[in-house]
Amino acid sequence: LRLLSLSSSILLSLQVTHALWPQPHSIQTGFSALRLAPQTSFTITVAFPNPPADLLAAVARTRTYLFTDTLARLVPSHGAEDLPTLANASTKALPGLTLRLEAEGAVQGEGEGVSNGDGVVVAREIAVEARAGIEEREEGYWLDVPAEGSGAVLSARSTLGLFRGLNTFAQLWFSYGESEEDCDGADAGDDGDGVVVYTLSAPVTIQDAPAYPYRGFMLDTARNYSPLSDIERTLDAMSWVHLNTFHWHIVDSQSFPLVVPNYTDIAQKGAYSSQSVYTPQDVAHIVSYAGARGIDVLVEIDTPGHTSAISKAHPEHVACAEATPWATYANEPPAGQLRLASPATINFTVGLLSAVAEMFPSGLFSTGGDEINARCYADDAQTQRDLDGRTLEQALDAFTQATHGALRKLGKTPVVWEEMVLNYNLTLSNDTIAMVWISSSDAAAVAAKGFRFIHAASNSFYLDCGAGGWVGDNPTGNSWCEPFKTWQNAYTFDPKASLSDAEAKLVLGGQHLLWTEQSGPENLDPIVWPRAAASAEVFWTGGGGNVSTALPRLHELGYRFRRRGVRAISLQPEWCALRPFACDLTA
Repeated sequence: LRLLSLSSSILLSLQVTHALWPQPHSIQTGFSALRLAPQTSFTITVAFPNPPADLLAAVARTRTYLFTDTLARLVPSHGAEDLPTLANASTKALPGLTLRLEAEGAVQGEGEGVSNGDGVVVAREIAVEARAGIEEREEGYWLDVPAEGSGAVLSARSTLGLFRGLNTFAQLWFSYGESEEDCDGADAGDDGDGVVVYTLSAPVTIQDAPAYPYRGFMLDTARNYSPLSDIERTLDAMSWVHLNTFHWHIVDSQSFPLVVPNYTDIAQKGAYSSQSVYTPQDVAHIVSYAGARGIDVLVEIDTPGHTSAISKAHPEHVACAEATPWATYANEPPAGQLRLASPATINFTVGLLSAVAEMFPSGLFSTGGDEINARCYADDAQTQRDLDGRTLEQALDAFTQATHGALRKLGKTPVVWEEMVLNYNLTLSNDTIAMVWISSSDAAAVAAKGFRFIHAASNSFYLDCGAGGWVGDNPTGNSWCEPFKTWQNAYTFDPKASLSDAEAKLVLGGQHLLWTEQSGPENLDPIVWPRAAASAEVFWTGGGGNVSTALPRLHELGYRFRRRGVRAISLQPEWCALRPFACDLTA
């Protein structure tokens, strides 16, 4: 048994030499050493004319990462034992990488482009590909890295697929470097600075595509404001693990930082300060930055609940604004909900959501719909007059039909929290997408109603859980979703649990979420990374992974993130990270 365990450990250790995250659907590797040619001569060539600017920028970033990650193998020697092999004359150097766009993946169009023999095709921007319909995005790629010294080839049917492949290619390599007197760079094939960039797993052949079309991350920027630089860094990290949707919970009861054209008074009075806002220019920048990294931006304006901040500019539209005791009227302070039965408030909300929709090019738009407090409306005299004999559910239905109807006219597909499907009898279009958040066990009920849905369950994917209570004057309080949600919890999530084969087809994917009652710029990275990478692999590869073999790969991802400026938290003592499986419970 000991021999078997040792053999398994050796085999798994070899797998770490190509510790990719997320793990590709199909990967074949060898046992040959292969160096990258020095930075001065290594090339990445785009083998089709008129490549879009965002693809060229991605190529440049990839080339930079290859020679600046300087990530050593996670072994006690940091790879020193690899030097004799790398210095051997038989060890080849990879001269470059060629990118090829398959003609089937481009679109017919006017202007210059790649000829496929029967017409002109145009290679679209990564950003355009990333905003395609949720089930129409083409993210697959093929990567071939030979061992004998000829160039590597990356092929895809879209620029978005090429982008995913570039991120995978950049993860294949390790570095080893010592001072010039300790390492003969010429013999080892170094880059001129005593650093060798290499793999021990050549040749490498990968065929890859996502199991699910939606792979996201949600960030709440209303409870605590996130500067643009934090959002940019988060988008970078998301792109490195093939996440493709930034769910931006941009406003809430606590603050309204979004400056909306024709509704600027809401942010002027509802943001924390004039500096803690997102202008239309800021939004355009984030949308562009995300798009260039293969990420769509799904904005959420939660309605009719979670809207207290609007009362600062428009008290006429908000019931029980900052009413006390807050726990009677809301799930957390401050209380306040849109007067959903008021015709004037409906018109106001339709106009507001339509103006926001014009700021975001995504085909998806979330109107929220969670945690509606009935007592708030029962105690609001104006709402009771506006109901005029209708039930609250009937008023919510009319409100939702009006807001969703306006969004549909602008080409948006509504996204809602699960209560809108499960708690009320509303007229929702069949293509409405639900986010299952209260419990993963609710997924089956949503599926039974025939709606497509996204896994966002608090019992697996809420990153804020387990930090203790944040409500004041409550010394024994805990967060409502205790305990802390580990990466292992998310990694072992089964997207198809308790679903029939037909219901499983309604799963679009899933995401981690960060509600920021206790988070801000000072702790954003450690709270999110590398835990959020767990769901990235679940919904790219399809779930069913093994936490023991995943941990060494996740260690490496965390180290690589830190090399790139993302402050991912350590998962174990470094002694364990350098000795895969030595710290397992049964080791």
